Amino acid sequence: MTSLWSFKQKKGRKIKRQGSVAWQRNLFEVIVWRKIDMEKRRIYGYVRCSSTDQNEDRQMIALRKVSVPEKNVFMDKQSGKDFDRPNYKKLVQELKAGDLLYILSIDRLGRNYEEIRNQWRILTKEIGIDICVLDMPLLDTRNDKDLVGAFIADLVLQILSFVAQSERENIKKRQAEGIAAAKARGVKFGRPEKTAPDDFGKIVRAWEQKKLPFADALEMCNMSQATFYRRLRKYRLLRNNEKRKNDETAAIKRCTI
Repeated sequence: MTSLWSFKQKKGRKIKRQGSVAWQRNLFEVIVWRKIDMEKRRIYGYVRCSSTDQNEDRQMIALRKVSVPEKNVFMDKQSGKDFDRPNYKKLVQELKAGDLLYILSIDRLGRNYEEIRNQWRILTKEIGIDICVLDMPLLDTRNDKDLVGAFIADLVLQILSFVAQSERENIKKRQAEGIAAAKARGVKFGRPEKTAPDDFGKIVRAWEQKKLPFADALEMCNMSQATFYRRLRKYRLLRNNEKRKNDETAAIKRCTI
């Protein structure tokens, strides 16, 4: 009886050891495969500036700190009102499931509340990448993939997307107010109007009398065709007004004689 019990104990310990070894082997395989997947994962960065004269250095420095390869950084110098941006579209086509995308802040992704949330869903759910927003650690889809973590990340995304759009609307409002105030002070916007040469009237008369080809008239005035016709309309209007004033003056003189 004792020998049978000892046999069962030894067999149980053997099975337990085998189970422990199998569990360790499975854990090792998971770690190895996870390491392989991480090595396969490609890292990308996205940079956006609202205009060509804005500087992207701050964003680029942040991406270098997390070791994003220069060749994997996509940049647009365009408004964040929508996602119709050439390099962003190229980035989306390049991304594959398991890749990682870094952006400095959520407003660099865009400034439209609905479209930010839609693009986030496309990137993380449909394509299956991870996104890390560098200045907001809660928006890192590599972490807390449980229900609570997903809820918190979604809540933060909604808040920041709302703030990004609100800021864009405030910027537009301030710009409109600034332009209106400048116009009230007499400030003119756009390129300065091209002035006509001193002998513009002489050139026009020669062209009207077909003594001068149109191409030569444009060259002598150093104007494009559209600018020439615009200046011509003003010139003829002034000429007609002057002629009318001269006619009225002559008529008054005749009446007083």
